[in-house]
Amino acid sequence: MLKYTDEEKQEVIDYYLWQSPEGTEVKFAQKVYAESVIGHTHTVWDIHASDGRWWVITNPTNLYSQDQFPNMDLAITFHMGLCLRIPRNDIKQPDVEKVRPFTDVLQSIADCEAALGQANDAGAFRAIGVRCRENLLAFVHAAQDAYEWPEQDRPQRSNFKGWVDWIFDTFLGGADNRERRRLIKTTLKEAWDYVNWLTHSQSGKWMDAEVATTAVSHAIGMATSTCVRHLRGVPDQCPECESHRLFPEEGIDAENPEIIFERPICSECGWVGEPVPVGERSEEEIAQFITREGENLDACGIMQTPLIEIMGRQDK
Repeated sequence: MLKYTDEEKQEVIDYYLWQSPEGTEVKFAQKVYAESVIGHTHTVWDIHASDGRWWVITNPTNLYSQDQFPNMDLAITFHMGLCLRIPRNDIKQPDVEKVRPFTDVLQSIADCEAALGQANDAGAFRAIGVRCRENLLAFVHAAQDAYEWPEQDRPQRSNFKGWVDWIFDTFLGGADNRERRRLIKTTLKEAWDYVNWLTHSQSGKWMDAEVATTAVSHAIGMATSTCVRHLRGVPDQCPECESHRLFPEEGIDAENPEIIFERPICSECGWVGEPVPVGERSEEEIAQFITREGENLDACGIMQTPLIEIMGRQDK
């Protein structure tokens, strides 16, 4: 038997009773297994109740009749499938192009950091400054392309400081975000001024190129995280339990296996947000997730016990 707290046990029992018909009683509850998959820990509880035996599996929490799933491994496998496969009616239309540009910006920063290792004279240091400047512009261009901005008073496309104000006055609006907004805007603008100086400097040193690269990487990292959270609709805290422990969960749509979907999930209560497209898989990656057998066979297959049918909780 695995160790657990009284609070943890009570949460599982409360969940089970919440999902059960009125008058159901729990006679015994025991934590029997735990497994971590892609950073998420799923625990399995064996529940003996007045209406039978059940598995309760967490993160997100769901329950399974042991009449249908007499084997615990089968229940876990089925649960993992529910976690990874996003319900079709919850999926937004794929629009990977809105998030992809940020990935390209981050890759450009990595390329710039690699080039820094080869820089050894003032001309190369200025070239690093040029690349850092291009990375900052690429960031504001990506933010412009990822969001529907009003036409009125819109800054010119490469007006870096103007767009920094627009982006974060929008994505971090309100008095509560004043210090967050000021930090990100100031960091980006100071990095912009520094790399512009380095671009034209005749006395730049390797240290200056390193500072420019590090400052731009840090500034864009903070800014991109804020933009992506806003574009994906990730709340500051769980709307159900107010926990701040929100993590991304990757999912698959069988009709669009090449699209990578993610949704926020609360590790405390199991709340999940709406999935959004965040990237694309290669053919090799798709093959690792989806394997189909028997599509070209004439023989029929009939599912036997334990999965004769999928029963709802109230059907028991």
